[in-house]
Amino acid sequence: MKKSHYRWSQGACYLIIIVLVIFRLGYSEFGGKRPLKITTYDAFGYYMYLPAIFIYNDIDELKWLPEIDEKYDVTGGGKLYQANKFTNGNYVTKYLGGIAILEIPFFALGHAIASFSSYPADGFSAPYQWSLAFGALLYAFLSLLGLRYILLKFYDDQVVAVTLILLFLASNILQYISVDSAMSHSYILPMYVLLIHFTIKWHNEPKAIWAALIGLIMGVTVICRPTEALMLLVPLLWNTHNKEASKAKWALVKEYKGHIYALIIFGFLGVFPQLLYWKIETGSWVYDVGSKWAFLNPWFRVLFGWTNGWFIYTPVAILFIVGLFYIRNLPFRYTVITFCLLNIWVVMAWFDWRYGATYSTRALCQSYPVLALGLGALVQRGFKGHWRYVWSIGTVLLVGVNLFQITQYNSRVLIPNEITAYYYAGVYLDRNPTPLDMARLDNLEELGNPSDYIEKVLLEEGNQIITADSKAAAPLADLRLPENAKDAWLKVESSMKVDSGFYKAFIYAEVYGQDTVKYAKVRLFNPVAIQGEANAYAFFIHIPNEIKARSINIYTASEERLKGESLNLKVLYYSEK
Repeated sequence: MKKSHYRWSQGACYLIIIVLVIFRLGYSEFGGKRPLKITTYDAFGYYMYLPAIFIYNDIDELKWLPEIDEKYDVTGGGKLYQANKFTNGNYVTKYLGGIAILEIPFFALGHAIASFSSYPADGFSAPYQWSLAFGALLYAFLSLLGLRYILLKFYDDQVVAVTLILLFLASNILQYISVDSAMSHSYILPMYVLLIHFTIKWHNEPKAIWAALIGLIMGVTVICRPTEALMLLVPLLWNTHNKEASKAKWALVKEYKGHIYALIIFGFLGVFPQLLYWKIETGSWVYDVGSKWAFLNPWFRVLFGWTNGWFIYTPVAILFIVGLFYIRNLPFRYTVITFCLLNIWVVMAWFDWRYGATYSTRALCQSYPVLALGLGALVQRGFKGHWRYVWSIGTVLLVGVNLFQITQYNSRVLIPNEITAYYYAGVYLDRNPTPLDMARLDNLEELGNPSDYIEKVLLEEGNQIITADSKAAAPLADLRLPENAKDAWLKVESSMKVDSGFYKAFIYAEVYGQDTVKYAKVRLFNPVAIQGEANAYAFFIHIPNEIKARSINIYTASEERLKGESLNLKVLYYSEK
């Protein structure tokens, strides 16, 4: 087939590359107050091998870390959770070293640039950050081109174009390629593409070199994330989609059983660096990094939860699953189905189901090349006749929703670990969330139809100074309420500027009745609020008929010493017409 016949998938690749680069540059401050810093939190755990070994020659005691952490905040809060201190006094990292191996070329590039420039050659200055960030992009580009090559073996050019766009632009993998670039996912992504490629090569033309490369790829990937051992299912179940193919496959394995030894030997070579590290640091070839699992009681909220549910924040994942039912007489049928189901179960079973307060279910995204095979089958089935227009529109919508939500996540509108269904509904695809939307983080009550009520201003005050000790109340207003009307509501509107105590402060409203007290609160620090600047807040509180309301007390308090000013306070009363 002539190369021009592949123009749709070529165009898709160009589009994907452009978007990935735009997002990378868009979340990189050139000369700003917050320079690019991607080697923090979990990413530091994967990366720390390289500066420890090649710059500081100290991977045992980490004496270099306090100074580096003070300068760059690599641990993410000053507490080293990325490594444990062993009984012999050595630090042992909880993160395996495979990612560091894959980062070596870009670490070396960053070190060379830093060494011949004014930047510190300390492993964490700007040249290292940029080298790793664009290293992730390079791996993503190679993965994209390799996956396109594989998909074109089975599907039409337009189908491949749609599949690639959905995979890279409508899914959460974009976040981990272009923003959180030093996490493990973008570096593991090409390993799956290579695994599929060499699996096909071996089944088409069995050679020991292909088997050895399969083993090496699996070995290195396992010491990136041990759960990636499930990738063994790709070569194991490939070409077992029917009885005839399965019989031929196992006859081939029997004929070339020596290749199994090549796979095992090179697989061992892939994991050996990690085993050697454990032996040197602990005296044992194997070390328990402390992961906990609940295989018999997995967290289904990993898929459906509002915190970071896969189907919620990556809705294209639903198509990944539907695609499993459309894989018919293709050599990867049982490969994709079995891998997908087991991989999802393992990801749901990890004790930290939030996966570190990150976007969507990130632990699945590096294996998307396997799921792309099933997604392509679904697109191939549906991309016909007038349905191709439906697919085209649907693809644009899914990409649009994904890009928008990733933008919301990085601006902290989609705030990790705090999202509820009620809050999510308030900010969904909202470019300018209101103070009432932000109140949904803490307050579940909201009057949906104020125009149907009689509105009365109970209080409107200007500037007043706010000061209070830790956990002490700073009063804002204390006023009597009208005679309680049926189905009454109160609305508190405030503009506040807080200089200290901001991040752990709330505005409280307490309604006192004859025998009861009802209160509502909203946090001062929210995704659209900035410390030291004037921020608007608003929230409702419903007064049930059974509460014979007498007064309302409005105040603010913080777990830290509070200092600031209330620029404006307004209390509205709503009663039925």
